Amino acid sequence: MHIQLPKIIQGGLGAGVSNWRLAQSVSRLGQLGVVSGTALDQILARRLQDGDPDGHMRRALAHFPFPNMAKRVQDALFIPGGKKPSAPYKAIGMLSAKSHHWSEELCVVANYVEVFLAREGHDNPVGINYLEKIQFPHLPSIYGAMLAGVAVVIVGAGIPVEMPGVLDVLAIHQPATYSLHIRGAQPGAHIQSHFDPAAFCEEGVALSPLQRPDFLAIISSDALAGVLVKKANGKVDGFVIEGPLAGGHNAPPRGPMHLTPQGEPIYGPRDVVDLVAMRKLGLPFWLAGSYGSPERLQEALAAGAAGVQVGTAFALCEESGLVPEARHALIAQALAGGAKVFTAPTASPTGFPFKLAQLKGTLSDEEIYQHRHRVCDLGFLREAYCMEDGTIGYRCPAEPEAAFMAKGGKAEDVAHRRCLCNGLLANIGLGQIFADGNHELCLITLGDDVAGVGRFCSAAHPDFTAADVVRVLLKA
Repeated sequence: MHIQLPKIIQGGLGAGVSNWRLAQSVSRLGQLGVVSGTALDQILARRLQDGDPDGHMRRALAHFPFPNMAKRVQDALFIPGGKKPSAPYKAIGMLSAKSHHWSEELCVVANYVEVFLAREGHDNPVGINYLEKIQFPHLPSIYGAMLAGVAVVIVGAGIPVEMPGVLDVLAIHQPATYSLHIRGAQPGAHIQSHFDPAAFCEEGVALSPLQRPDFLAIISSDALAGVLVKKANGKVDGFVIEGPLAGGHNAPPRGPMHLTPQGEPIYGPRDVVDLVAMRKLGLPFWLAGSYGSPERLQEALAAGAAGVQVGTAFALCEESGLVPEARHALIAQALAGGAKVFTAPTASPTGFPFKLAQLKGTLSDEEIYQHRHRVCDLGFLREAYCMEDGTIGYRCPAEPEAAFMAKGGKAEDVAHRRCLCNGLLANIGLGQIFADGNHELCLITLGDDVAGVGRFCSAAHPDFTAADVVRVLLKA
């Protein structure tokens, strides 16, 4: 790796929970601050429609290397003084396998803005976290982050063997391709997204080679680490080993899916990563999933890890993007001994188990969710599939059931599915407003480590900062 190995990687908490403020705070402390790369196009669009009250988005846009592109984005989306509170956010369209120049411009600019702000005012490295499951925005998003000087790209929720090669070519502003997973595609079919930086460059703007970021893959097995080392089309710089206690998406158990009486997946010995095998690969790795304590950090170091990735503690600190009322409610719940996180085997449209923080009044409540109007208007977790005529269609088990079934979806895939896209944006105060004046409710994810939040705060002083988390973990 070209950066000094940090002992703490701050988790990439999507969407927008690990925002630029949080990443900047952690990086300033000498650890690796990470912004979430999930839905940054929608997040920038909605921040601008809210009037960008602090001016941060427009300040970052003013530094974007292609001024005409930045102006197009700002002119299209910025509303001076902000939209009316009862007005819905403007739709910007859903990403698809077929590239659209405007959508790609917005991805480039949005990722640049988030990384630029996270890096502002210091010289320490900043990372960005992407989900392999959300493939369509990969290429323009990564290019935007690299234009802003991102130091580390972290990718999970899949097997990103092509990501290192993408970083190599984008660093020299060359065209990049990325293979897309299309359900039902003919064997041997090679369907790719394409991105050419030259199509976005502006006359008179001189481009020097960019720093190629380090690449870390999030994995749940040592076998997968070995596959990536052998088959990746470029250099893999290290791994984050994420266990089933981590928040967000979890890898499914290896073998048949068995459930506890409460309905959660059962993990066993086959799901334990062989750290001896990991050490033999000779690459740094960090352990994740309930490693947010000084004792577990020392345990990880003793096992040969470079350190730990911590998400939940940072999700609940002051700099987090989580709306304050939800953050305070979750902290109070944890301090009272009532924190509960449910690993839902079918909540996510991806089919991966997903951690739901049980909080009254949010979409983790089945009864509340059943009253929600089903809609798929963001589409990040849609599945691309091959239709009978050979063209590509899109479906999501969290969309209206009739629409999903009409596209060949299976009835059993609809039950208990949650719209993560809309719920996660509501978590950061950017939930859509409906015609009846109601708005999307939160759908919060945390790891099991939420029960230990008391190591950073108390009932008398429930607020804590990223600096408090780092201080406690390092016993500084």
